[in-house]
Amino acid sequence: MKFLLNNVGYFFKEAKTTIKVNMMSNILSILSTGLILFFAAIILSCWWISSEAVEALQNEAEINVYYAEDMDEISIENMINTIEELYGVGEARLVSEDEAYKRMEEILGKEAKVLKYLDENPFNSFIELSINLEEMESVIESLRNIDGIDQIRDNREVLEKLRSITSLLETFGYIFIAAVGASTLIIVSHIIRAGIFDNREQIKTLRLLGAPEMFISAPFLIEGLILTISGGLLAIFMSAFSVKYIYTAVTGPLPFIPLPPLEPLIRNLIIMIISLSIAFGILGSSLGLWSARDKQTH
Repeated sequence: MKFLLNNVGYFFKEAKTTIKVNMMSNILSILSTGLILFFAAIILSCWWISSEAVEALQNEAEINVYYAEDMDEISIENMINTIEELYGVGEARLVSEDEAYKRMEEILGKEAKVLKYLDENPFNSFIELSINLEEMESVIESLRNIDGIDQIRDNREVLEKLRSITSLLETFGYIFIAAVGASTLIIVSHIIRAGIFDNREQIKTLRLLGAPEMFISAPFLIEGLILTISGGLLAIFMSAFSVKYIYTAVTGPLPFIPLPPLEPLIRNLIIMIISLSIAFGILGSSLGLWSARDKQTH
């Protein structure tokens, strides 16, 4: 090991020389690896964002209960107390007509001006209750047995659709990672094999001089790492820019959508891309060295 550490400078110099010999091929390799890792990062970031959104919605699961219009304040108060006693209900509160109107104004944002053309407030007061999402079915069933309730509105359909999207993105993420791995391994191993072929005379000379295989292989391993890490850095730049753009585009017109913090998301993307770049660089170089050595033995 000490022998290898003492020759790190030589290994990098040889790797640099090998890269220069096939400069155009290596540049295309870096670009293709960067694009592959970029698409993988975007799919995984969408998966993480949707997972966070589903979890946030689950933690804030609510049901809106609309009661008969002819009910008086005492009856409404009694209904709220009855609802709060149900198993799975956290808190129940009355949302007035004015509050419902203001909420819609916040949701519509700049488009809220259309509400001003209405002669009267079109929104009805309702009872808003927070619940344990796992108990939603039993809560809804219990609410149906309470006299005076006209309509029950829940976000179950939205959550189910979000879960489906998250599951689909997760599946695509795993498939894409597998495709990224296979593609990168093929690209890097091909580059390494080409480098070995171009330097076959030098390699034969080193073997005749008694150089160990690790000494001969080290420059090619470093070359593979340089290629994949360079592609990874390109993917990080494009991913960070794209995710920031997505956040800006979404949070502007849809500020109520629960998105995870941007900085931790980008940090996780950087860690993932660098880790994949290093792993693919080592595996791809090793595969190229093994295939070239296997060919030389025949």
